[in-house]
Amino acid sequence: VQLQASGGGLVQAGGSLRLSCAASGRTFSNYRMGWFRQAPGKEREFVGYIMWSGGSTYYADSVKGRFTISRDNANNKVFLQMNSLNPEDTAVYYCAAGLHGLGLEPGSYAYWGQGTLVTVSS
Repeated sequence: VQLQASGGGLVQAGGSLRLSCAASGRTFSNYRMGWFRQAPGKEREFVGYIMWSGGSTYYADSVKGRFTISRDNANNKVFLQMNSLNPEDTAVYYCAAGLHGLGLEPGSYAYWGQGTLVTVSS
């Protein structure tokens, strides 16, 4: 199983970025696909998730209304569209896949991508 996150970079405050997560190695149709982020010196933080089957989503309050998670079933990809970015969004962003738990904690996810760095300048 492999999750490959990409799309990070440097963006000015107020700007947008779109992260991608390419999933391979198994069928993810029953999985929850999550996004987490980890800023320097901080714990890994839940951003949001999407259910691969049905497409329902859930977001952390800190990103609700600014970030949108979507999926491309045909190409086994999940996306994180980030708008109105601010410096507090600076972190390494990780995609993850899991079946269990509520999906709000890292322990709910069995598979993780390598992370992609997002830096938001003020």
